[in-house]
Amino acid sequence: MREIVHVQAGQCGNQIGAKFWEIISDEHGIDPTGTYKGETDLQLERINVYYNEAGSGKYVPRAVLVDLEPGTMDAVRSGPLGSCYGRTNVRVRQVRAWEQLGRRGTTTGRGRTWWTRRAWTW
Repeated sequence: MREIVHVQAGQCGNQIGAKFWEIISDEHGIDPTGTYKGETDLQLERINVYYNEAGSGKYVPRAVLVDLEPGTMDAVRSGPLGSCYGRTNVRVRQVRAWEQLGRRGTTTGRGRTWWTRRAWTW
């Protein structure tokens, strides 16, 4: 049997991914709490492709959600399927703009950056 791991990254990826899981959950008969409420056995036939079965009949989407901005992840968690995702599926690390600028041009332990070395050689 095939198993799919869905990776959602960034604001756009997480918003599209949230809609993707809404559609997949409807197709497989999974309600917002992660329990199966479908009508046919055909819905359960391939449910393990997209979901891991947790305890007591609850299905958790096989997805990894990554973002540098916690606001997007809060929106996904407060959405219709927010309680469906496991705590280990979501990774958030907030990086401020000044930290990114500081990392861009410098090299740790080498002193000057590449453009200052070139500027000193005529």
